Order: sequence, then C-alpha cells, then structure tokens
Amino acid sequence: MQTYGRHKRLYYILCDWLAAFLSWAAFFIFRKMGEGFGLSDAFSLAVADVTFWVGLLIIPLCWLLLYAIMGSYRRVLRKARLHELGQTLLATTIGSIVIFFVCMLDDTVPYNAYYYFDFLFLFGVQFVLTYSCRLVLTSRTVGMVHRRQLGFPTLMVGDGPMAYKTYTDLENQEIYSGNSFVGYVEVGDCHDGRVQNVMPRLGTLDNVRQLVESHQLEEVVVALEDSEQNRVNEILRILATCGDIIIKIAPNSRDILVGNVKIDNIFHSPLLVINNRLMPEWQYSVKRMFDIVVSLLVMLLLSPVYLITAIIVKATSPGPVFYSQERVGYMGRSFRMIKFRSMYVDAESAGPALSKDDDPRITPFGRFMRKVRLDEFPQFYNVLKGNMSIVGPRPERQYYIDQIVQRAPEYLLLQRLRPGITSWGQVKYGYASTVDEMVERLRYDLLYIDNMSLATDIKIMLYTVIIICQGRGK
Repeated sequence: MQTYGRHKRLYYILCDWLAAFLSWAAFFIFRKMGEGFGLSDAFSLAVADVTFWVGLLIIPLCWLLLYAIMGSYRRVLRKARLHELGQTLLATTIGSIVIFFVCMLDDTVPYNAYYYFDFLFLFGVQFVLTYSCRLVLTSRTVGMVHRRQLGFPTLMVGDGPMAYKTYTDLENQEIYSGNSFVGYVEVGDCHDGRVQNVMPRLGTLDNVRQLVESHQLEEVVVALEDSEQNRVNEILRILATCGDIIIKIAPNSRDILVGNVKIDNIFHSPLLVINNRLMPEWQYSVKRMFDIVVSLLVMLLLSPVYLITAIIVKATSPGPVFYSQERVGYMGRSFRMIKFRSMYVDAESAGPALSKDDDPRITPFGRFMRKVRLDEFPQFYNVLKGNMSIVGPRPERQYYIDQIVQRAPEYLLLQRLRPGITSWGQVKYGYASTVDEMVERLRYDLLYIDNMSLATDIKIMLYTVIIICQGRGK
C-alpha cells in the first residue's frame, strides 16, 4: 500500500510538472502573438528568448512548491474528485495572480484589455491541463477502491454489537469506502461473538500503538456500546499519539439528533470523523518553512553570540559547553535536545530534579543565560533537524511525563505536534520547578492546541522576545 502510494504521488508530481511546463510554453507564445506576431513567428521568438527557457526551468518548480504547500501530495490515495477540483481552482488562482504581477505587468500591449486576455489564458490553460491529469489519476484510484482492489488497513476498537453492526454497514454499503479491517481490540465487557467470526482479535487498548506500526494502519474505527461511551476520551488520547491516522467513531442516537454527524458521501455509512490535523495543510508547510528559515538566520547572524557564549561557559565552570539530554517529542519519539550548559557538571548525580529559584546547581553565568533564554539558542539546531519547532509545547523527560500523565492523562495530546523552543506555557511559567507547575502549565499548552495557527505562533514569539529583552526568564 505504501509503495503504491509513493508511486501514485510521483505520478501526480510528474503530471503537475508537465502541465505547468506546457502551460508556460503556451502562455509565452500567446503573449508574443499579442504583440502582433503570427503563430509561427511567435514560436520562433519565444524559442530565441532566454526568458522563455528560464521560465521553463523555474515556473514548473514554483507550481510544484505551491501544490506541496497546499497539501496536494498528501494522502494521494484518498483524493476525492470534488475536493481536487476546489483545491486545483484555488492553487491555479493564486499561482496565476503571482505570475501576472511578476511577469506580465511590464508587457507592451495595444490596450489594457490584453492584460485580462493574458491572465485568463494562463489561468485557463494551467487549470485545464492540471485538473485533467489529476482527474484521470484520481478517478483511477477511486475506481480501484470501489472495486475493492485497493483498501486502507483499518483497526476496529470495540467488540460488541455496535462493532459488529458498524463492520457489516461498512462492508455492505453501496459504494465501498476502502476500510480493510485487520482486526479488533477489546474495550469493555460487551462482547459479541460475531465480531470474532469476521476479524481476528489483536489485543486490548494497550496494544494500539504497536498495532498501528506493525500493521501500518491508516484508519481506526471506534464502535462502542452506550455503557462504554465514558471511555471515548481515553481512547482518543491514546490514538492522538499514534501518528497521522484517521479516526472515525460510530455515532449513537444522541450524536445524530444533535447534528454531530457530518458525511461527505451520501452512499457511505455515517461516522464521526476526528481530524488529527490541528491546522490547514498549508499552515503546516508554512510553519515548517518558517522554522527552517528563522533557524538558519539565527544561527548565521548570531554566530558571534554563540561563540562568545561558548567561551564564557567554558571559562566560568569546568565541563562541556553544551548539555545534551534525551527528551520525548512528536508522537512519543525520543531525541537529544541540545542547550548551552547552565548547571555544574553532575548536577543530577542524585537523580532527576527540576530547577527552581536560587538553585545551587546553576552556575552564575547559567543564571544569566536562563533569564535571557540564551541557553535555549542551540535548540535551533534541533529545529533544523525536524525534532522541534520554534513554537510548541516544551519537551519533557519520560521520568516526568510518567508523573504528569498519572495526574493529567490529557498531557499525551501534546505529542500530536513537534515540541518547541518556546510555548504559551513557557511564556506564562518559564521553567517549571515542580510537577504541580508542569500540570498547571499544561492548561496553556492544551489551549495552544485548540487555538493553533500561524497568528498564534507569531504572538507567542513576540511575547518571548519581550521576556528576553526584559530578562524575565527563570
């Protein structure tokens, strides 16, 4: 499945590139014809123009970048033709407007109406070529799903009558939605022997994360009895850390009555779809590009600060310049976080301990670094590697995560996104000195998840800069 998906993604990229290549060539020749030349002469002039060839190299790549930012190459096996139509229209509009202002405003034209003709020609050719290719590829994939030649590995959570009914509804629906069940996990005591007859038992909720990896699951369908509904939040917390999977919940009568059930295909079974993506796809792309660009600029422009800080750290206390520690990040994966060393060597020889005011383990210069967050600067390297983001919940050690989860299981929801150098909670609390403060800070990190956007990131970064300038870190 994954290999086929990669091949399909490559087909989309190649077709989009070819469409952009041909549309630019046609557009350039059309512009020459607008200057009064015939088709043959316009073609000859275009081929002789270096701008034509530069455009053929650059313009298609820019289109591919725009499509990638908008998420066109994500989950290509799940594309819907109507959604593809809207996405292609939006991308073509944005790209055509950019090309208009960059390439067309200095054209010599007989009268201003030619600008509109040029724009409409570019838009029309780009859209028709791009969507035609995409429509063929998407229709072929959709047809394979409907004919059951292609399916998405799916896990059933639940083994009661509702699980069996959901399974039969999905299997017998008029247009097959592609759910290929690999098995089920038990949740409570409401067992239905018919479930065992149609799919194998794979364990309990404790096994879900391992099952997602071992079976390369793409979907999880939660089908619980009314008596088990109190476990939905627990299940969602577990699934939130299982990667980029689609979560669907079989609705009860109340969900249908209050209008919670939204479907995008009248032939598919009604299921509540939980969106694991916290922002629109283009914002994820922009956020990552922003992280890379800012990290490179900071490390380049502040390289003298890095050097001076390293010299002072080395001169003021014995030991290494940098401090590396294992932290837990995106989807529970461990990584080594790097900081300037602000404590004496072997500060935790007696075991893990949180820093606090007047902590004797902190060096005098380390205390200054913490106030202005200078010790955090090496983490831009972690951002470049993709282990962290500039804005996101602070990564913690597993030792403290275990304690936090016992008191606030919703902490695991933070693992749905990359940890950050700064965060909403960090702005409010700085370094937490107790587990109680970690739990209190959690409230703001959960608020960040609910309000995650590029605008929110900018606000948090501005407040962080204010804290650095005022030296209010701790």
